[in-house]
Amino acid sequence: MAEAIRPMQPDLLAGIESRGFLAAAPLALALGKGFVMVRKRGKLPGRTVSHAYALEYGEDVVEVQEGMIEPGQRVVLVDDLLATGGTASAAVTLLRKVGADVPGAAFIIELIGLGGRARLDVPTETVLQVEA
Repeated sequence: MAEAIRPMQPDLLAGIESRGFLAAAPLALALGKGFVMVRKRGKLPGRTVSHAYALEYGEDVVEVQEGMIEPGQRVVLVDDLLATGGTASAAVTLLRKVGADVPGAAFIIELIGLGGRARLDVPTETVLQVEA
């Protein structure tokens, strides 16, 4: 994954709660970059910026800590699984809301056939593609 992310020239990697932290944090370390968390509402300390989004069965909210991302920083989104793409798409929107340039996203597994990749408007890398 590091080799797929390196050409995106990130300043930071953003991991989606919570398994995405397990992928993004060591990748950030390997690439010598910073790491930020994208979490569900109410789980981050201090002031946050949030984004509400629709799910197949309701609504949810993702947040990032205020001030963790400088406007214009290149932030690559990382998670373990790309399925329908709802949370990943919301995370990209949130990152842009705080001023990030999002050059791409990377996932360990993609469940093809669920349309997740089509919901993302950034280049998307995956290690393994599996039929859903």
